[in-house]
Amino acid sequence: MSLTFTPRRVAAGAVTAAVLVPVLAACGGSDSRSDSTTGSSSSSSASPSAAPKANLTVLAAASLTDVFKTAGATYEKEHPGTEVNFSFAGSQELAAQVKQGAPADVLVTADTKTMDGLKSDTTGAPAVIAKNRLVIATGKGNPKKVKDLKDLTKSDLKVVLAAPEVPVGRYSKEVLDKQHLTVKPVSQEPNVRAVLSKVELGEADAGIVYKTDAESAKGKVGTVTIPDDQNAIASYPAAALKDSKHSQAAAAFVKWLSTPEAQKLLRQAGFQQP
Repeated sequence: MSLTFTPRRVAAGAVTAAVLVPVLAACGGSDSRSDSTTGSSSSSSASPSAAPKANLTVLAAASLTDVFKTAGATYEKEHPGTEVNFSFAGSQELAAQVKQGAPADVLVTADTKTMDGLKSDTTGAPAVIAKNRLVIATGKGNPKKVKDLKDLTKSDLKVVLAAPEVPVGRYSKEVLDKQHLTVKPVSQEPNVRAVLSKVELGEADAGIVYKTDAESAKGKVGTVTIPDDQNAIASYPAAALKDSKHSQAAAAFVKWLSTPEAQKLLRQAGFQQP
């Protein structure tokens, strides 16, 4: 996968051609529509609206699939000439891609542990953009009458969990261990969407997923709330990658994820405030 950066220049209204040519030559790849704001890297980083144009590749946790598609479209509308492409997977898979040098600009994981392990590959302090909680997803209408975490230990119940190296799998183990419960899953999946799919397709009776994932499948799966004192909080940090070829644009996108507009989209999708 390769990224291309094609600067686009738009002349200011009353500037003559004789004056415009040397100005553009002096400015290089800057966007004249943003006037002096793109004259320095500090200005473009400080203001998302002044972000330089680029084709950005964002590696994001699978649980962000739906909301980030909406957020990406919103960002592109606000920043004409910028394209945001997403690659969704389990956070552990994304970390492996970064370590292998996959071309990308921004990383957003579903836990701080994974992000902390990539300090040498990211730039700046990661910004937590949202939080999430766990719920039990069941078949539509909850035919097996699952009421709580303890019910997941029943031998006649087919339970699917995420693998322990996946953030949601680690959170699931945390809440089960806290209640001294042993669950024997019929399968361990590579990301939360795979867990949800197994339940939705009837290949499992129940599974532990994020609240937002269960809400994305409303009407297709049932949801059993896990009490706060038994639950775990998932944090979603975002950071620009050091190897990005569009460092200013990547930093601007990360900063935009904390703006009121982006936060509103996350709240509407069921994510909690950071």
